[in-house]
Amino acid sequence: MSDDDPGAVERGTESEPVDDPEASGGTEEGSEREESKRSEESEETAEPEETKPTDDRVETLEAELEEREERIDELESRLKRTQADFQNYKKRAKKRQAQMEERATEELVERLLDVRDNLNRALEEESDDVEALREGVKMTLAEFDRVLDAENVREVAPDPGTEVDPQRHEVMLRVESDQPEGSIDEVYTPGYEMGERVLRPAQVTVSDGSDEE
Repeated sequence: MSDDDPGAVERGTESEPVDDPEASGGTEEGSEREESKRSEESEETAEPEETKPTDDRVETLEAELEEREERIDELESRLKRTQADFQNYKKRAKKRQAQMEERATEELVERLLDVRDNLNRALEEESDDVEALREGVKMTLAEFDRVLDAENVREVAPDPGTEVDPQRHEVMLRVESDQPEGSIDEVYTPGYEMGERVLRPAQVTVSDGSDEE
């Protein structure tokens, strides 16, 4: 074949590849889209990050829980012992109080026995001496008063004209008197008090003020 053949030239020209910028650009864009799509799919299918505590943290929490449970058990045990000790203390205190009251009663009765013995002697005494008998009774009464005094027992016997105290005086009736109206005129029966406690109020009459000047 001759080099000057026009057909050969044309055929040769048509067989040579020609670069197409638009075709090349389209290929690159497609590759980017495919890459982006694969990336999105990878993110969707990826497993979520681990949010649970680590094994070390779990062990730490379990140890703390066990320690607190042991502390609770210890406190409950101490509370039970304390309650038991307190109940025992109450029982002992109650028993001691009962023993003290019993002993105090025994001591009082022992002292009163002496008074009773003296009264019996006075009754057994065969004598016409009334004055001697009266003296014996006075001595016995003095002994009895000493017993009451040792127990902090005091007689409640207000003087005439004293203002009435409802806690210590029991008004029996109103009488004509020269004492101020509403005040005590006379003690009918004396009362007794032990410390701050009234054992028996004094029975009194009260002036109506009719003879008051």
